[in-house]
Amino acid sequence: MNTKLYTAIYVVLFVAATAQVLIEFAGLAYWTAFWVIMALSAVKALFVAAYYQHLRYEPRSITYVMLTGLLAALALTLAAAYSIT
Repeated sequence: MNTKLYTAIYVVLFVAATAQVLIEFAGLAYWTAFWVIMALSAVKALFVAAYYQHLRYEPRSITYVMLTGLLAALALTLAAAYSIT
């Protein structure tokens, strides 16, 4: 277990989550804020999946299954956000 690596990833996730909150209160246009937050969420999801769920060290087939679920969740989130406006 590499403590420095996990600490660095935790800091990246913490900064990204803080940035998402600040973007929400920044007064940006809805769709601009939406896409920035979605991009940050995708980066956070990749870090969590790769390191905390250890997909970086698994066979590619398992990674593809997880990626399919992530894309499905993203599609549902986009559909829900589109139906709000």
